[in-house]
Amino acid sequence: MRALITTIAGTLAPVTAFAANGLSEDNSGIFVWVFLGFCALIVVAQVIPAVLLMTGMVKGIVSVVKDETVTVVAKN
Repeated sequence: MRALITTIAGTLAPVTAFAANGLSEDNSGIFVWVFLGFCALIVVAQVIPAVLLMTGMVKGIVSVVKDETVTVVAKN
């Protein structure tokens, strides 16, 4: 839980700094940047399970191919 809070705070800190400094020329307020940061956080949160799923699929395919080659070698 502490890591999640640290991550969220670390993500929002640069956004608030840019909004407070007035570096945005499109007159977007802090709530726009917080909303965009939240959207980015959602995208990143969905990428992590996708990467884990893909690595699991690759491990499964590699193990099947490895078992096939061991079986073929054993028959010879």
